[in-house]
Amino acid sequence: MHGLVQGVFFRDSVRRRAETARVAGWARNNYDGTVEAVFEGEPAAVARLVDFVHDGPRVDRVEVHDEAPEGLTGFRIR
Repeated sequence: MHGLVQGVFFRDSVRRRAETARVAGWARNNYDGTVEAVFEGEPAAVARLVDFVHDGPRVDRVEVHDEAPEGLTGFRIR
């Protein structure tokens, strides 16, 4: 996610939403000011979470890449 998304509890908001939706994965701040996240779960729940981050505060752009599941459990902030 690109934008001014660090320092506004964005990752914690994503974590709470992911836990409610039973989506596993993680979110972390990158040194370049972006936030990176991985979501695994039921496709409709993942799609809703992606929609949520698109509409997040101060989010300018979201890049989505489909990858093979890793078998993650829980959601963590890194």
